Amino acid sequence: MLPGSLALDTLDFGAPWATPRAGSVINDPGNLPRPQAKDHQQNVHSQRRFLSGLETVPELVWEDWDQGKAFTKTLVLKNLHSKLQKLHLRPPTSKFFTTLTPQIIVLSPGTSFSVPVTFKPLQRCEYEDAIEFQGKEGSFQVCLRALIPCHALEIPDSVLLPLCAVQYSSHTTFRLRNLSKLHTCFQWVCEAPFQLSPEQGLLKPSQECHITVVFQPQEALVYQQHAYCRFGEDGDKAKSSCTVLLQGLAKYPYLQLRTASTKEEKQQCTAVLHFGSVAVGQSLQKQFEIFNPSSVTASFSLSRLSPGVPLFGEEFGCDVTSGKLAPGESQQATVTYCPAVVDTVSVEYLSLKCRGALKESPLKLTGTCIGPKASLSSSVVDFGCVEEGGIVTQTVELVNSSPAEAIYQWDLDCNGHSVFRIQPTSGTVKPHSQTTLKAFYRPTQPIAHHRRVTCLILHRDPLFLDLIGTCHSELQQPVILRPEHLVLYKLYWYRRQDPPDGLSEVHSDQQGMNSTMEEKSNQRQDSAAVVPRTAMEEFYQSSLGCMDPLFSSSFLSFTHMSVVPNELLFNHKVPSSSFTSLTSCQFVSITNHTRGKLRVVWTVAQDSPFAVSPSACDLAPLKSTSFGVTYDPKQLNSVHGAQLECFAFYKDNHPIDEQLLCLPWCATVRVIGHSFQPVKEHFIPCCSLEPPRVVFPGLSALSYRTVLVRNNSDLPLTFCLDQSSNPALTESVAVIPKCGLIRPGDHQILTLRAMPTEDSPKQGFTLQLQLNGSKDTKALTVVCVVEKLCVSAEGDNSLYFQPTAVGSKTQRSHHIRNLSRVPLRFQWSIPESSQNIIFVEPAAGELHPNEISVQTWSFSPLAQETYTVKPILTFWPIQTDGCNMSELSLKVEGMGSSGFIKAENAFVDVGETLVGGDRSIEIPLVNNSPCALSICLSVQQRLLEEDFHYGPETKACALRLDCERGTIPSQCTMLLRSTARPERRAQYLWTISYQTLNSSGLVSSTPQAVCEVRAKGVFPTLQVIDVCSSGSADRLSKDHLWKLFSLDGLNEHLLSNPSSSEFTYKNCTRHRLHSDPSIFTKAILDFNFSAAPVNSDPSVFVLMFHNPGSIPVDWAFLFPEDQQIELEYWTETKEFSSTELHHMKVQDNHLFNISPRSGTLSQGQQRAVHLSYSHKFVGTNRIPVMFKLSYGIEVLLNFQGVTVERDRPYLHFAFNQHVFTTVTIGDRSPPGQVYELHNAGAVPVHYEVDTAVLSQLQTDNFNHPVLCCINPQGEVPPGKLAKLEWIFSPLEAKMYQMHVPIHVQDGDSTLVKFEGCGYHSRTLGSSNPFSSSDTEASVPCGQRVPFPGQVVFLSEDSISLGDIPVSSQCSRILFLINASHTDTFQYNWDLSQQGNQQVVQIRPEHGSLCPGESALCVLTFAATDYPTVYQLDFICQVIQEAVMVQYHDALWRWEEERQRQQDEFTIVDKNQTVNQEELVAPPVRKGSLLMKYKTLPPICVSSSWKTPGNICNKLTKAERRAQRETKVWGPPEAPKPALLHLGVTAHSHGLREYIKQFPDQFNKFYRCLLSDKNLKASLLAGPSQPTPEKHILMHILISLLNNILDDSAFIQPLITLVSKPILYQPAQTSPILQPPSSPSKIEPQVLLSGSEAGRNDNTVDKEESAGSLKNKSQTQNTLHPENVPAHIVEDILLNTLQNLMMEAVRGELALNAYPRTVILPPLSARMSRTLAEEEREDTKSNNVC
Repeated sequence: MLPGSLALDTLDFGAPWATPRAGSVINDPGNLPRPQAKDHQQNVHSQRRFLSGLETVPELVWEDWDQGKAFTKTLVLKNLHSKLQKLHLRPPTSKFFTTLTPQIIVLSPGTSFSVPVTFKPLQRCEYEDAIEFQGKEGSFQVCLRALIPCHALEIPDSVLLPLCAVQYSSHTTFRLRNLSKLHTCFQWVCEAPFQLSPEQGLLKPSQECHITVVFQPQEALVYQQHAYCRFGEDGDKAKSSCTVLLQGLAKYPYLQLRTASTKEEKQQCTAVLHFGSVAVGQSLQKQFEIFNPSSVTASFSLSRLSPGVPLFGEEFGCDVTSGKLAPGESQQATVTYCPAVVDTVSVEYLSLKCRGALKESPLKLTGTCIGPKASLSSSVVDFGCVEEGGIVTQTVELVNSSPAEAIYQWDLDCNGHSVFRIQPTSGTVKPHSQTTLKAFYRPTQPIAHHRRVTCLILHRDPLFLDLIGTCHSELQQPVILRPEHLVLYKLYWYRRQDPPDGLSEVHSDQQGMNSTMEEKSNQRQDSAAVVPRTAMEEFYQSSLGCMDPLFSSSFLSFTHMSVVPNELLFNHKVPSSSFTSLTSCQFVSITNHTRGKLRVVWTVAQDSPFAVSPSACDLAPLKSTSFGVTYDPKQLNSVHGAQLECFAFYKDNHPIDEQLLCLPWCATVRVIGHSFQPVKEHFIPCCSLEPPRVVFPGLSALSYRTVLVRNNSDLPLTFCLDQSSNPALTESVAVIPKCGLIRPGDHQILTLRAMPTEDSPKQGFTLQLQLNGSKDTKALTVVCVVEKLCVSAEGDNSLYFQPTAVGSKTQRSHHIRNLSRVPLRFQWSIPESSQNIIFVEPAAGELHPNEISVQTWSFSPLAQETYTVKPILTFWPIQTDGCNMSELSLKVEGMGSSGFIKAENAFVDVGETLVGGDRSIEIPLVNNSPCALSICLSVQQRLLEEDFHYGPETKACALRLDCERGTIPSQCTMLLRSTARPERRAQYLWTISYQTLNSSGLVSSTPQAVCEVRAKGVFPTLQVIDVCSSGSADRLSKDHLWKLFSLDGLNEHLLSNPSSSEFTYKNCTRHRLHSDPSIFTKAILDFNFSAAPVNSDPSVFVLMFHNPGSIPVDWAFLFPEDQQIELEYWTETKEFSSTELHHMKVQDNHLFNISPRSGTLSQGQQRAVHLSYSHKFVGTNRIPVMFKLSYGIEVLLNFQGVTVERDRPYLHFAFNQHVFTTVTIGDRSPPGQVYELHNAGAVPVHYEVDTAVLSQLQTDNFNHPVLCCINPQGEVPPGKLAKLEWIFSPLEAKMYQMHVPIHVQDGDSTLVKFEGCGYHSRTLGSSNPFSSSDTEASVPCGQRVPFPGQVVFLSEDSISLGDIPVSSQCSRILFLINASHTDTFQYNWDLSQQGNQQVVQIRPEHGSLCPGESALCVLTFAATDYPTVYQLDFICQVIQEAVMVQYHDALWRWEEERQRQQDEFTIVDKNQTVNQEELVAPPVRKGSLLMKYKTLPPICVSSSWKTPGNICNKLTKAERRAQRETKVWGPPEAPKPALLHLGVTAHSHGLREYIKQFPDQFNKFYRCLLSDKNLKASLLAGPSQPTPEKHILMHILISLLNNILDDSAFIQPLITLVSKPILYQPAQTSPILQPPSSPSKIEPQVLLSGSEAGRNDNTVDKEESAGSLKNKSQTQNTLHPENVPAHIVEDILLNTLQNLMMEAVRGELALNAYPRTVILPPLSARMSRTLAEEEREDTKSNNVC
């Protein structure tokens, strides 16, 4: 946009140049924006003018000027013309513009002339003037303008910003340019969401800057906003402004999360990334994709869903936290799952947040942590009996059946401090594998040994292995321990809960132990209260003993001995600088809790820094003793550790029975120490804790955890638990072991036990492990706090349902989330009174920590009211088995309502549908009720046919609903899609009803109709609506053509229902193995192409096909070659039959042609098909052609054509059967009927009907002439039709069949079958046999569509007069229409075919038709006095007037030449021969001088020349050859006119028969019962002599007339008629015509005549007496002046109506115009006024007389 251009006066170069006003000055309107002069001049130079061969600019502009100075510019004129140009210059009229150029300028071709123009301004304003140049060809002007510099900016009209996402920004730039020579300040004014930068500035002349537009939308809309730029001088308040249109489109961003989910997961609304089971300590990675399907760039952030579970480990990690995605771009994110707690399900939610998006997309992460699953191949290892100092080795398998590796460690000192040793002591078992362990037994003293060794498994409960062995020496041989002893002892211990105190007890309980072995299962259940329930509890009881803080008095009941303390630390509590000697001693106390004397024996290890003294002693019952443990390291600056072992057993333990033996008990003391000197630095520890943070379940119950301490250095490592920092918290956690030695590269499994409390720190506390007895420690964080159970509900613990239909169900989803670290079980409790109204699924379940459960609530109201229910959610930890329950209340509200639905259109008309085809229907169903409705739809089908009885159980419904059940929300529309598939041709009516469904999905209401759907099943249909012929068959009538081609049968088949086989295939092309079509075709018809002489013009027929249906129709004519499958050459081995050879001959020579052979017709469309038969070969040619409609009927058409020899007499009988019109038996005047004979040859044919058959028929019927031929002999001209007149008079009411031979002279005879039916009128009752006359043709009366190339056609092709009385006259009006807009045509009616009876007259018989004109023709039909069946055909010859003019000119020249050749003669010298063939040139004359010339060939008049219009006017080959040889100049051939056929049918009846059969139609005809001749004869003869018959007749008539006159109902109308004025008084008739015995009763005849005349005013058909026209001249002299004859009135009315019809055709009269209403005065006033006027007229006439 150019802001300054708004004030410029645009130049119109096409308008004449106007003379400027002298000294015109344009005042400066202020700071009006104008363009820069430089650009303007460039624009002017680019638009140079070319006028009168001169090139110049349209104007000169001065812009940079100051007042008081002179400024000169040059105007250049260039002559582009090839001639010399002389111009007269008219200088500017003002004094401000001057030029020194001479007044006359002469320009040679191609030269230029410069005109200097000087501008001298005096003041600061605008100036305007012009220079005018006057040339020979005209004048033109060049404008001179001086402009004031002003501010002008150039900016675009509009700026389109890039597509932007909501809450994002996009920007673009545009150029702001200063077009003026002034410094211009600008300032932008713009509103959100657009921002312009810089908002203001200063531009120097011709300077430009780029303006940045920032688009920041907050909603997804289309933004169009104007930004205003104010510019001008700095400080100028009245600044100019310009605008730029800012356009932007904002859309919401949207991101999708794509995961490889299962079908069940995809059905959920939340994307799920399931990791499955992952071993503890391992990690698993899975990917998901973030995809941007929107058309805008989107930025996202990926974070955890808050609020989450506090103190929950970071088990899930994602490598993507934020990013930006372009449209269609995706980014892959990886999530790592590292579980830490075995047998827990981890759930985490990631929230994908996109700025500007409507909602967040959550991603659920879930995984299960699995640990090792270890087991021992045997729970007992029996070493048997070993000699003292010996060693025995056994093996045991440690199996890991889990996908997680198992880290194990045996709680056993394998360095010599125990008689048992297992190798390897610690290690790792790979997933789904096993390792072999070796167990060694090396006793040092002859006693029995038994020790239950613990195998610690990381993240699992420990395993226990019983090791038993017996040591014998030469002196002592104790009882050998067996595994069964171990089993018996355990069973006895479980039952008694206390071991035997002495031998007496052992002996007394021997029988009880036997019984216990049999009932061990029950004993285990009885002792379950005191026996440790879990392996961890047993491990802690065996390890801590009475030092366990959870130690109770019940523990003494089954504890045999205890050691206090069970751990000793040497040189760890005292600093190294405080002790002087490395050797130290500490004491342990062993207590005997039994009532027997025990023997305590310590296992002594060789070369061990630890020693126990005494190594063995006896311990009295319930007594304690102390043992000294000495640490004497042999190696300095080192660390040591051991597990000291002692065995205790009854001293007097002699077995009474081998099945009962008290096992020894084992106790251990764990010791560590170091030998670092005070100045020596301890080993630098290098270890790790796995995991460094231990979290106990937040329940107030004992729970256990394991920690792996791994020594990563190559030096041994000692550790001990430091409880000095926080003794209270530290003592709440029991750690086993609290101290120990870890070999280099080895590990130690620590077991932690704790009971979380509420006052424990929520962030946990630290356990310090002192390493290597130095200040180095390792911190272990322990979280041991009781957490309050917390479950959150969505929507502030409220749930609202939308209005719901009574009896139906509405569902809503509601979320609950476990915000605690404890897995929970939950259960919903709904009040019993509301359980049938509201229910939830699932009602119970489990919630893992941080997991969200989707609850589906259902609301099913029972009445129209508001419901409020408060269900309670109860939840408790899974480990507590129903205790420690918590509750959460939820408020649920809903309202019951009633609803209904309706269709937008209560009636849907689909129209016509192809039978077997699918038609999609969409019906909008609207729910305007306040609640959603669940409905079940049903369809009821009816066929709208009167004679069709339809049972719904026998026929499937043709309307199939795509969805029969569904739910329509409130105030919504559901598009019901259905498919209609009609199975038959019928009118279908479907009623769609609906029923509401209850909550169970069952129908709860009666069917209610919602809409009706109507459709009509149709087949592809085709119909022949018209036919015409040309060529050799041009004179055949349409009725004759209709019968030749069996078009009635063809239309009947084409409109009928196809069979299943026809309907299956689209077409029948190429599905036969032979050329002949199947003879089993359902429909077979004959197409008779008539006959013609050989070498005559082809017989061409045009069928007009019409599609009357509503669906397109594909049709095709298939010749035999089109239906045969193309086979390989080797398959055709048989010989062709004569029929196949004949068909091949017909096809190869193209005797039958069809154009086009196939096509498609849309609804209501017509198409003309040309069929032709060439008369090349003499004989009868046939070929079968299949006419197929796509998915419709197929008809086999037998094409048949006859070619006749030129000298052969031949009558063509298209049909050898003729049916006469039905005749009443006893009819004294049966109608005459006609049978046509067609001469298809080139010579006249003499025929003769064999009357012997008719005579025999008369003899057989009692000498009654049943069938009589009026003209049994005759001659038929070539190409013409002859009519055989017959009278059929049946004697009985039956069907007569007569075979009558028709002989042809010098030709063949043909036997024709005539059929006629006689009927008895009394047997038919009141039925009228003539209601549908036999004379009414089945062909269409009018031509709907003109044929191709036809420009003149009739308004009606056939006229049916129906049933008329004899001697009546009828008239019809028809039009000849010229559809051409350029050509004039001449027409001529040929009425010569009527023969002797001229019953039809057409006026005018000839005339011309101008372009677009219509000619009115009146057809008058006068029936004869004998009943006849008329079937007439009249030909109207139409020819183009220009063609006739050319023909007449050629004919005139030919006749002139013929006359000249007849008058002239040539004298020929005998010595000179004249070549006759050279006389071919016409005479040539120049002026008045006659020159020698060659004459034209002689004109020969031969009998072979035929008249115009003869069908045989085509010369043979021999005649054409002879004509070429003789060079005979024949007469010009007359142009062949186009023929239009008009068929006229009627059936005349005798008066009595007509009155009897058509009483209502009788009075519509005006008749004269006597013809002219009969009337004249009766007048001359006078009254006849009376006869008995006449007396009887007169008596009957007199009686009838007397009875009529005595009838009062008849007399009263006559009295009324007499009072009315007589409109017409006929002439006085002769008294001879009056009945002699009746008085003067001519009034009824007068009234009848008047009524007939009045009745004929409103009809086009006119009936009159047969002799009225002939008697016109005879009766004219005898009539009175006031009487007018009836025929004159009829002629006047007929001409009037004809004129009105012509005016209507020409558009001058509107027949359908609304009638005008005339308001008349009351009847009494009119009558009085009429009487007064009549009296006044009578008075005037009397005065005149």
